[in-house]
Amino acid sequence: MRAYVPEYDLEVPGTLDEVLRLLAREPGVWKPIAGGTDLMVLFESGQLRSRNLLSLWRIPELRGITASETHATLGALTTYTDIQRSPLMRTEFPLLVKAAGWTGAVATQNRGTLGGNIANGSPAADSPPALLVYDADVVLLSERDPRWLRYSQFHTGYKTNRMEGDEIISHISLPRATAGCVHYLRKVGTRQAQAISKVALAGLAKIEDGTIERIRIALGSVAPTPIRCHQTEAVLADRLLNRAAIEDAKSAIAAEISPIDDIRSTADYRRRVTMNLLDEFLTSLIGGVTEPRP
Repeated sequence: MRAYVPEYDLEVPGTLDEVLRLLAREPGVWKPIAGGTDLMVLFESGQLRSRNLLSLWRIPELRGITASETHATLGALTTYTDIQRSPLMRTEFPLLVKAAGWTGAVATQNRGTLGGNIANGSPAADSPPALLVYDADVVLLSERDPRWLRYSQFHTGYKTNRMEGDEIISHISLPRATAGCVHYLRKVGTRQAQAISKVALAGLAKIEDGTIERIRIALGSVAPTPIRCHQTEAVLADRLLNRAAIEDAKSAIAAEISPIDDIRSTADYRRRVTMNLLDEFLTSLIGGVTEPRP
């Protein structure tokens, strides 16, 4: 009788040291997994290429939401449900809470993790635009010294990133600097939740006497990676917010993105929707809107 050969090798360490030792010994061989929600989609479709899987699910150091005077820190295993239940997140980072509520059904929100969402690297993921406007840092851990990266510099291309083969995402850090800001997040898709976005725009702004004191804009589904729109922000920085400034910003953002035609939408549609969402966000600032739109 032919012996059974398992198709996948799964390791489930109980300590962080075990995880880091295995990755250091065989860098690039083991694929760290967390909630496994993206992995199971690939598995069911026969597209899961990794054969050596390393579960992080039992590592307590990677869980929890904590706060200092200056930063909120989320463990990589923080689930979308954890984010929605956190008073700190709801009060200071409402866009991330809103995005968490869009991500799949309740079962996915209970199991899916923020670190896994970042590592998976889909340009259409719900949480990255919010992380970008909140100026998030990603902490990478290995047996070497920890590395801190701006999340805006983490992705290098479609589903590629700056992590080395012996590193995992351990935490995500958010500056507690949103007081007095207007928060904005809109997603255009077949439906609001449980659907991949055609375009998503997140914005954070602070207006003083009609002038833009602070502005951050981020997008999903319009480039190979989620993007922070630095060129558009530069056009708006320190300007009186009026119709002329809005039109200049719309021209800038149209040039800054690189949407594609795919099964969900066309590049032209995505560009027009992006400009319309930016118009809505900036117009809301003139009207003094201070809550995320539904």
